[in-house]
Amino acid sequence: MRIRINLLPPIVLSLVLCAAVCPAHAQTLSPEQRQALLDYRLTLPGAEHLITAMQAMTKYLISLPDYQERMRKAATMSAADRIAQLETDPKTAAILKENSLTARDYLIGVPALRMALMVAQGAAGPNIVASPANTAFAKANLAQLKPKMDAADGIRR
Repeated sequence: MRIRINLLPPIVLSLVLCAAVCPAHAQTLSPEQRQALLDYRLTLPGAEHLITAMQAMTKYLISLPDYQERMRKAATMSAADRIAQLETDPKTAAILKENSLTARDYLIGVPALRMALMVAQGAAGPNIVASPANTAFAKANLAQLKPKMDAADGIRR
């Protein structure tokens, strides 16, 4: 796998944006985070909205002069604070609205989708959580969603 250096920040950004509930990159999941991931129901239109929003959110946030500081701060914020931050920033709120998502949907949905895709590809671990329904969804739609998620992450193969 080759990662272009100028595309690295979007990867870091997407990891920080989902750090609260993204077990692949977080140290431990709280019971509430685990349950939120298990309860989140993925659909194809919803996954498409999440990926599109993730691309737009990444593009917007890395355009900000203080985005690295924002990402450091976001990594230490509570889920409620991250939700409030997304809702009060006019641009992030507009991105969410354009994609028919709430801030909570985005912050739970992106890692739920990411982990379901990981499980569908055989990944396992104590911090990789996907419901059976989301795993089945990811397996059924892997060929369609994985390239889009990789593109959203800025990965070039």
